[in-house]
Amino acid sequence: MRPDLALLPLLAAAGFAAGGGMRLMDPLLPLLAADFGVVVAAVAPVVAGFMLAYGAGQLVTGPLGDRFGKVRVATWALLLYGLGLAASTLAWDLASMTVLRTATGLVAGAVIPLAIAWVGDAVPYEDRQATIGRFLTGMVMAQLLVGPLSGVVAQFFGWRASFLVLAVLALVVGGLLARRLGAATMLGGAVGQARGFGFAQYLRLLRAPAGRRLMAAAAIDGAALFGGAFPFTGAYLIERFGLSPAEAGLVVGGFGLGASIYTRAAKRLIARLGEQGMVAVGAAAIAASLAGMAVAPGWWVVAVLQVPMGMAFYMFHGVLQARATEALPEARATAVSAFAMALFLGQSLGALAFGAVLHAAGYGAVFAGAAVVVAGLGAWVAMAPAR
Repeated sequence: MRPDLALLPLLAAAGFAAGGGMRLMDPLLPLLAADFGVVVAAVAPVVAGFMLAYGAGQLVTGPLGDRFGKVRVATWALLLYGLGLAASTLAWDLASMTVLRTATGLVAGAVIPLAIAWVGDAVPYEDRQATIGRFLTGMVMAQLLVGPLSGVVAQFFGWRASFLVLAVLALVVGGLLARRLGAATMLGGAVGQARGFGFAQYLRLLRAPAGRRLMAAAAIDGAALFGGAFPFTGAYLIERFGLSPAEAGLVVGGFGLGASIYTRAAKRLIARLGEQGMVAVGAAAIAASLAGMAVAPGWWVVAVLQVPMGMAFYMFHGVLQARATEALPEARATAVSAFAMALFLGQSLGALAFGAVLHAAGYGAVFAGAAVVVAGLGAWVAMAPAR
């Protein structure tokens, strides 16, 4: 029996809430530093603690999802994440904030991979890319919008209000998911056939050449886009063209429009281009859009390019995500968690690398460098065996 696809909008909202945790702190570091009486550099452990826990926690949450149910584990994780965000508003010094953020990151990392694995259970492979694209809209929009919106809220109400708003969203969505699943499911026992935590499945994945290629592609994708181009887009619009955080958020909202176009055209695109063509065309279009952003004479050019880049991103990244859901069909949550860990590792390294590029050469070099990396990655993946 196939799972109920009516859960997808709630899971996309859950992805927005969980993904927002990664960008929430971007504009808040000076405010936290001033509140706790430290320099901005001293707040780095708060950011690092969340990100490291976010990635490391997936080592356990994937096997847990296979054992106890993907949506159930994701729902419990989302509720704990919301409570962690709410508790963070009570932090009284830097040490307490670091502990709370680390604990929050540990559960936040479970939500998105388990939801994608659930899509793998729910949707035939030929329709999976479009469905994953619909789900990922929430996560990617969080990456683009939460930072600027967090800055706006903090500007008027303080940094604690930014945490509280996201906490309320996570708790409301988690509550709706729990209500949809029902008390019997939320409190029930194991549902999978696996015993223990299934760590051996990670080794199975890495032993296969296709599995290693997929993990490498995820890491490079994370470095170039999630660690490089995407996080710097809002700051680029604000610092280069003088837009307000709210205006920058509206501009990058065009990415979501492109994603919406993709979900409606995905079946036709896949039928016409095939997976290899989707990767090649999508990567080329992303690279062209990023190159255009690097030399944009005005904010309106960046705004126009957001739409094709949003569509192209899902053409490219959607293929990788769909392949991850088939890498270990008998342990789908574990495979998608491994993909997410690779993506996260790449994102972390990419943030450091592209941050150094930004410091040395400016935003144009960041976007141009990301364009080159994505173009090369697209060519490599397109030439590799499909599945």
